[in-house]
Amino acid sequence: MTTPELARRLGTRDAVVIGLAAMIGAGVFTVFAPAAAAAGSGLLLGLAIAAFVAFANASSTAQLAARYPESGGAYRYGRERLGAWPGFLAGWGFVIGKTASCAAMAMTFAAYLVPTEWQRPLAAAAVVVLAGVNLRGITRTARVAAIIVGFVVLVLLLVVSAGAGEVLQRGIPLEGLLDSGWPGILQSAGLIFFAFAGYARIATLGEEVRDPARTIPRAISIAFLVALLLYALVALVLLATLGAPALAASTAPLVDLVEAAGWPAAAPLVRVAAAAAALGALLALIAGIGRTALAMARDGELPHRLAAVHPRTRVPHVAEIVVAVVIVALVLTVELREAIGFSSFGVLGYYLVANLAALTQPAVERRVPRALSAVGAVGCLVLVVTLPPTSIVAGVAVFIVGVCWRLITAARRRR
Repeated sequence: MTTPELARRLGTRDAVVIGLAAMIGAGVFTVFAPAAAAAGSGLLLGLAIAAFVAFANASSTAQLAARYPESGGAYRYGRERLGAWPGFLAGWGFVIGKTASCAAMAMTFAAYLVPTEWQRPLAAAAVVVLAGVNLRGITRTARVAAIIVGFVVLVLLLVVSAGAGEVLQRGIPLEGLLDSGWPGILQSAGLIFFAFAGYARIATLGEEVRDPARTIPRAISIAFLVALLLYALVALVLLATLGAPALAASTAPLVDLVEAAGWPAAAPLVRVAAAAAALGALLALIAGIGRTALAMARDGELPHRLAAVHPRTRVPHVAEIVVAVVIVALVLTVELREAIGFSSFGVLGYYLVANLAALTQPAVERRVPRALSAVGAVGCLVLVVTLPPTSIVAGVAVFIVGVCWRLITAARRRR
């Protein structure tokens, strides 16, 4: 029995806000501290490297999405251009890695708002509420994402305003740019890169975008440029106001910035914005995982029941519910904040497949030079090497589990 297709209900604005919700998550409130610990003021170079690799990946993704406007993102591209195995590995890394990321993001949201003993129940409740939003239809997801993104961007602009005086007075903080050496700079690039990775969420929603060949590339470009501008401004004011040593030691850098700038009344607002940003990223992630699981289930890579589409709301409701249940179970039972390094490994694997797939496209389908896709692929490999060894080991282990799963299910289908 065939199931309904997803409905094309998203315009450019909707796709942009979902991408921004994924990119401007809680990471912008925290990522610059570990980046400063790795590279000092060299994190500015790390930001530039991360942005260039992300730009190459985004360009490849946009080019592929225009050709394959379906759910699944790099899973679909890898399967169509490179074969079943590369596609499966991209999809597996995304679904498993990002499910753990969702649980950690839910815990991050709760950590900003309530004491430790209440964090797990609040995080689980947040997952249930956001899954409910997604189940009501993709346009509801876009509306909630727009509200969250609007609030978070306004608070980030407030933070930039608080620190702008130091930048104007002292100039761009370039002193000691290379003091930590290129290994430290590359490590900071690896840390910052993952804050950009949300543009993939636009691609996973390819089956729900109107005029996808035009809308998806535009939405990816706009979301990426807005996020890059905000990240660059935040990085500059943090270094100028706090300095690299204090930034590296901070647990809440943007809160410390507004307090150091003499705007302590803004500190509670910054904390609320960080919690809201975590919710926005969680909302977009749940939607993206559900669509990737849908695509994999259609091809028999995951249980076929996950391919069900609700006849009225036209969302992959079974996949969304299963994803939400798994996330809640992780939130309530597992310590996640230090245990999801493999998610970073999976993201880079996902984009590696996307870049390799883009390299195979003929000239008539190309929107960017083939060399840019090659640079994106190399950049993913370089950034993988900069990950902590525990993250690499965990990532390899997760992919081995995926290989075993696919071999077992393939053997069962043959029988």
